[in-house]
Amino acid sequence: MKILAFSDIHCDLDAAKKLVAASAEADVVIGAGDFAQLHKGLVATMDALAGIDGKSVYVPGNNETVEALRSQTKAQVLHGGFVDLHGIRIAGIGCAIPPLPPTPWGSYDMTEPQAQDVLGAMTSADVLVTHSPPKGVVDTHAGLGSLGSVAVRDWIEEHQPELVLCGHVHDCWGQEGEIGMSRICNLGPAGAWFEL
Repeated sequence: MKILAFSDIHCDLDAAKKLVAASAEADVVIGAGDFAQLHKGLVATMDALAGIDGKSVYVPGNNETVEALRSQTKAQVLHGGFVDLHGIRIAGIGCAIPPLPPTPWGSYDMTEPQAQDVLGAMTSADVLVTHSPPKGVVDTHAGLGSLGSVAVRDWIEEHQPELVLCGHVHDCWGQEGEIGMSRICNLGPAGAWFEL
């Protein structure tokens, strides 16, 4: 299975068009959150990506809620669930985990205990799509330090998905790491290719 994956498009319609064009070669397209910017621009962004809805799996970021994302796309939107595609199980969780420092625009966040509850519904996966990276891997922000999630890391350590796709921390776009046998990739808006 060929996967085209991206994150943090933040209303960049040119990037959306490039992803749609590139997706012709993909079996599945995965978006790891932050389609909008400060809860604005989601409609235009999802309209630009509408041509790939039938082969796409998304999780919400912290710039749009799961309800808003589900209302603007026909793609599969995961947040505490999974989907089986081409013999591969893909699980997903969105939001900023843990919460960011308070923002005037209202970041869509979850605490670590909330994330543990959501992740607890997912018992296995070949691919985990998470907006927030796991604690200590591709998660270092230049000004704020490590922004990764302990709950996400714990789930990866226990379940060892082959591939973990995340975003959220822009300073780590394009970086990779490992937790046990799991490959962790912080994506960014340009998109990256994977084959399972």
